[in-house]
Amino acid sequence: MAPPSVPDVPETPVHEPAASTFDTSPIVGIDEALRLDPTVEDSGAARAQQARAHEAAAEVLADRGDWRRAYQHLRAAMALVHLGDTPPVHVPEQLRREVDRLRRERAEAREQSRRDSLTATWNRRYLDERLSTLRDGTADPVCVALVDVDHFKGVNDTYGHAVGDSVLRTLVTLMREGIDGPAPDGFCARYGGEEFALVLGGASAEDAVSTCEGIRARVEEHDWSAIAPDLRVTVSVGVGCLAAEAGGTEGEGGPAGGALDRVDELLYVAKRTGRNAVAFRDPAGRVRLAGAASGRRGVDAVARAVCEAPRAGHLGH
Repeated sequence: MAPPSVPDVPETPVHEPAASTFDTSPIVGIDEALRLDPTVEDSGAARAQQARAHEAAAEVLADRGDWRRAYQHLRAAMALVHLGDTPPVHVPEQLRREVDRLRRERAEAREQSRRDSLTATWNRRYLDERLSTLRDGTADPVCVALVDVDHFKGVNDTYGHAVGDSVLRTLVTLMREGIDGPAPDGFCARYGGEEFALVLGGASAEDAVSTCEGIRARVEEHDWSAIAPDLRVTVSVGVGCLAAEAGGTEGEGGPAGGALDRVDELLYVAKRTGRNAVAFRDPAGRVRLAGAASGRRGVDAVARAVCEAPRAGHLGH
């Protein structure tokens, strides 16, 4: 008696179960290795076969120097291994080294996309991402300060842009030193131009004000003559806490833009009342200046003018 016929089983590319998004163009010479054996029905055995096929593809592509596609096939093989009891994938040493290099390159590219090229501190993209994460992950307010260099245009006009760049880089160093102790989870990000944001992770509102006043004093007392003779630099600061429920607020500058509008108002108060000051709200909601600037007059009047003015167009520094 003739054996029963085996029904035709459509050939299925092995990359489909892994739901990969990598380049799936044919690889001449190993096309058959990348297709399932239609007689294999056990899911574990099928995954093992798929993993071996992707491994074979990775080796062929690596021999050709196509490291990126080799890496993609190796990732697909690893994904299949993690789905079940598939035998571990053997990775040739040369391929392993190249995969490690590609991973480093991707990590470096990701970090560079979040770094400010001039000051090497974090940039606005990183600030938006971290603020969103911090405020979604806790019910506690997140204390944030906006720091602006006083009369920075005058620094550039008097000493040149190279000196101005040095001022910004030195300022970042001073601010990092100022937040390392009081807010070990804090960070600095360039907000735009000569303006920076300080996120004071884990700090209370009172500690945040004290930290910002310490940074203001540190900047004022720094020996700036090492950069240019007779150079003097001060900063104005607005500091406040962002409530977690405001996480979805979005202004013109992205997620952080809308959330930081109230802090920007406090920064504007600090500048309008004489600069070189830290402005904040006390527990009663009244705007005050910290430390050495606390005795200045006219703060209430400026705060009313700033905070009650139409939102659009009044926050230019």
